[in-house]
Amino acid sequence: MTRENFDIRMQEIIRRLPEGQPVRMLLHSCCGPCSSAVLERLCPVFDVTVFYYDPNIHPRAEYERRAAEQARLLEEMRPAGRRVALLAGEYDDGAWFEAVRGLESEKEGGERCRICFRMRLERTARAAKSGGFDFFTTTLTVSPHKNAPVINEEGYRASRIWEVPYLPADFKKRGGYQRSLELSRFFGLYRQNYCGCVYSEREREEICQLSTIQPTPEILHRQS
Repeated sequence: MTRENFDIRMQEIIRRLPEGQPVRMLLHSCCGPCSSAVLERLCPVFDVTVFYYDPNIHPRAEYERRAAEQARLLEEMRPAGRRVALLAGEYDDGAWFEAVRGLESEKEGGERCRICFRMRLERTARAAKSGGFDFFTTTLTVSPHKNAPVINEEGYRASRIWEVPYLPADFKKRGGYQRSLELSRFFGLYRQNYCGCVYSEREREEICQLSTIQPTPEILHRQS
């Protein structure tokens, strides 16, 4: 089976949009830096509202710092000459912990991440439905560390449940990730050094600790 090219699919959908009619997009955002390049790409086409819903982020101080940076970016950035509205979701971290219960030991990128994507995309689709948006999508695929096929599978799934169109995407394509780095530097955005959840933070700390271990003569011998 040929894997779907989500970037090409997105461009095909955009080309078929009616001209001269506003098309409302609810964009789930994982953070300000990731949203920057995505907004630059979407705002010339859609009337975008950013939905910041990320109950996975831990601790709460980290969540609030990222939320503040998202709000600041939207105050300072005017993609396509527009001011982008912000819709803040609830910080229901208890619901997130319950959703991933039993998957605590999964490596980042595994089933725990899929459930996390599912929770956030279903909540975004629900908000899009209740708010009368024409489409919803997410910034998550701009990261080279995230599995775009899995994210889009969950986007399609949420679309079917809530009966609101999902815009498939792979925003890292066509230099999207590199552009997010450039815009982050330009706006002086805080860029976090872990995905967001407590388990990804622990995994990062473990890797950092391992990287500081000096190889013993036995290890050097085995590597030679």
